[in-house]
Amino acid sequence: MDFEKCYTESPAILMEGAVAERIKHEFAIKISDKIALADLVYKKSSTHALTEIYTQYLHIAEKHQLPLIVTTPTRRANRIHVAESGYDEKIIYENVAFLKKIQKSAKTEMFTGGLMGCKGDAYKATEILSVKEAYNFHKWQADLFRQADADFLFAGIMPALTEAVGMAQAMESTDMPYIISFMIRKNGKLIDGTTINDAIKEIDSATCRKPICYMANCVHPLVLREALLYTFNQTELVKQRFHGIQANTSVLSPEELDNSKELVTSGSMEWANDMMKLSGIINIKIYGGCCGTDNSHIEEIAKRIS
Repeated sequence: MDFEKCYTESPAILMEGAVAERIKHEFAIKISDKIALADLVYKKSSTHALTEIYTQYLHIAEKHQLPLIVTTPTRRANRIHVAESGYDEKIIYENVAFLKKIQKSAKTEMFTGGLMGCKGDAYKATEILSVKEAYNFHKWQADLFRQADADFLFAGIMPALTEAVGMAQAMESTDMPYIISFMIRKNGKLIDGTTINDAIKEIDSATCRKPICYMANCVHPLVLREALLYTFNQTELVKQRFHGIQANTSVLSPEELDNSKELVTSGSMEWANDMMKLSGIINIKIYGGCCGTDNSHIEEIAKRIS
């Protein structure tokens, strides 16, 4: 089964929980200022940590007989950052190959997504690219994921409309299925002030092969619930196209989270219950975790959606 068919036919899909925060806090591994976790696949000690984290999430999916999607730790591994770090395009291939090796052992449907991100700071919406600039900038990474045989593409915590449009067009050009995931404030808007409804409308209009769906990540489920309840987001378009969340465990704003010196977390049961409250207002199909989550949080949400 390919990813698109799995998405269409599955009532619920499990997604990975936090990776970066767990690498830092549980394993005390320092990550790159430029490319974050992308070079960890070259280091034996860190590949062991990555394997342990991703395998925990896979075992939960297997236990509850849920399909699982995971993404490469490459959100910051764009063309400029990779070059500045002394690596080349092989780093994209290595990250896909790393997850594909785990995928081969899966006893449930598992899919590897190529994770991409905005050029600047997603929490502050800096260095936002125009549509054309974004297409040209992100096509390098999108094409490499296609060549590396990723199953789908995933744009994570996109804070601004123009760059999200250009990113979508770059992803569309690969003929691969893809998902656009936004950075959402509790006011119902992206960091740049675009409503969820308008962002979906603009991206759908600017692409022929539209995203499989839209999501939000690095946001607490109650914050997303509040954002979706605004009248301007209570539209048929949002209900038809917005279907996923990778949720963190704090209701802090993006700026507060970005500047927090301590990992802000909450209990797994409380978090999972808050996640399920979303299903009362919109059809969430993809459930995953972000900052503050670990295998216990993913276990609790798996129990509920299975």
